[in-house]
Amino acid sequence: MKALRVYIAGPMTGLPESNYPAFNAMAARLRALGHHVENPAENPEPACKSWRGYMRMAIAQLVTCDAVALLPGWGASKGAVIEAQLARGLHLNIYEAETLATEGPHG
Repeated sequence: MKALRVYIAGPMTGLPESNYPAFNAMAARLRALGHHVENPAENPEPACKSWRGYMRMAIAQLVTCDAVALLPGWGASKGAVIEAQLARGLHLNIYEAETLATEGPHG
């Protein structure tokens, strides 16, 4: 499988540590497979410190990618749902993160 530029999407708001441990663990796994990873958990805190500020940063990252890796629970996350919809609209490859990290892409 060729290396992809992958954006990680998933729930953050209201979760312990903003779910950063799950984002960071998946980023490490994908990088170990040779992928370039855009991990929103690694982003600096935006000046406005708001959900909107985070989403602006996230969308700028997502549009540079070939694929999106969806973490468990993404469907209950307003931001991750928006990111997945945008990825579909841009015809990016969309994967369940665990599948991409263990089996590679499957379409």
